[in-house]
Amino acid sequence: MFDSFTGIDACKLLADGAQLVDVRSSLEFSKGSLPDAINLPLQSIMSADNFLERSKPVILYCVSGARSATAKNYLEQIGFKEVYDLGSFQNYCCQ
Repeated sequence: MFDSFTGIDACKLLADGAQLVDVRSSLEFSKGSLPDAINLPLQSIMSADNFLERSKPVILYCVSGARSATAKNYLEQIGFKEVYDLGSFQNYCCQ
């Protein structure tokens, strides 16, 4: 769908009901997160089916993009169809 996924792309998907997922640790999440994000730390990504709806797009982020890239690969491997990697939370630009 997107050749290069941007913050603007994320905003469009979020406006249509996408799920925003912070894969940082619970401690990092508790210090601040993006609006309406849920915390699913990378080390807990195996329980994604307990927290995420497969029928909705998933947008992942972390600090640098390393953990979100790993989470994206895992979710795709277990059958999630629309998974997008925002990379760093700093790429978020929704107002």
